Amino acid sequence: MSSNNVVAGLSQDQLNNLDTYLQKNYIDTGKLPGTLTLVARRGEIACVKALGLMDVERNKPMQRDTLFRIYSMTKPVTAIAMMQLYEQGKFLLDDPVHKYIPAWKNLRVYQSGVYPDFLTVPATTTMTIRDLFTHMSGLTYGFMNRTNVDAAYRELKLDGGRDMTLDLLIERLSELPLEFSPGTAWNYSVSTDVLGYLVQLLSGQSLDDYFDEHIFGPLDMVDTGFRVPDEKLERFAACYLYQPGDTMKLMDDPETSRYRSAPGFLAGGAGLVSTIDDYFRFAQALCQGGQLDGKRIIGRKTLEFMTLNHLPGNQDLPGLSVGPFSETPYAGNGFGLGVSVKTDVAKSHTCGSVGEYGWGGLASTNFFVDPQEELVMIFMTQLIPSSSYPVRQELRAIINGALT
Repeated sequence: MSSNNVVAGLSQDQLNNLDTYLQKNYIDTGKLPGTLTLVARRGEIACVKALGLMDVERNKPMQRDTLFRIYSMTKPVTAIAMMQLYEQGKFLLDDPVHKYIPAWKNLRVYQSGVYPDFLTVPATTTMTIRDLFTHMSGLTYGFMNRTNVDAAYRELKLDGGRDMTLDLLIERLSELPLEFSPGTAWNYSVSTDVLGYLVQLLSGQSLDDYFDEHIFGPLDMVDTGFRVPDEKLERFAACYLYQPGDTMKLMDDPETSRYRSAPGFLAGGAGLVSTIDDYFRFAQALCQGGQLDGKRIIGRKTLEFMTLNHLPGNQDLPGLSVGPFSETPYAGNGFGLGVSVKTDVAKSHTCGSVGEYGWGGLASTNFFVDPQEELVMIFMTQLIPSSSYPVRQELRAIINGALT
């Protein structure tokens, strides 16, 4: 392989397979509207590839500055915000949550019944802040469609209804039972929204203002926030919903999207809109131990701590998960403070390194950071749900194949 075909230790010939693969298997077949992929190594962007359309109905091509709903890729941002406050001594990870939310003192666990007539028993453990970070809190999501508890979340629109606020979410959750006693199992949940509430409580700032001042401002993330202003509407992608038979239908039209107005509910678990370059700046800061261009957002040791596997006994997710859904494959993956962490490469069935971490979003967006290889990947598209296709694993195979 000639050296002029290698950028940052990544083979350009192999990275070109990204284009070919995504175009043939996802764009031409109509499975995805369009894709935008960024791969960087040692701080240098090796490729950015835009394919297909950002808005099928208006025939608008995908662009590098397209704005995407990143849904749960908001979670690592909230986790960093919270850990910045940890570095200021504002809380300890083993603090009981009820120290900050007194109404949560006597939490109960579901036994039987249907909302509002639940039969419950007292939780056998106390929920800690770490349980919120690791999704071992006993909370859930309404979209899980698994239990009578998540049915109550749907009825009360706890995943973010029109009238929801962070204060109301906290109040409602205090009245509902947990799925299990905290620390005893893993279940993807609104835990990170609760962390967003705690960021506000501990900092005295609204979550959007806190993000702007302490993360987006320092990292020069000029296009990331909880809404799309009118002057950026032209760059806002449409969002689609998977349909049986590998087709899709429009779910959220940019023109009429709720993202055009400021939300009442600042969802630390799912609320942000961003661009691929903005999110790359965030991910690259993480890859470089918490700083970018001389601006530090988190301490190096704090980040090392966050990206350890915090599941008890160093287990991976299959040993602890009660829910059917996560934004990462279960096998060979543990969970840190706000991100999934690869613990066993062979067991994960996917190329990579031990210690690789990242997360994805409901509309099939994804990112990972591999500190060992100094490798960062961001993938943007807009198709719900993220479990529609195994594209994330396929991308990892192609990108890791480019390492020289």
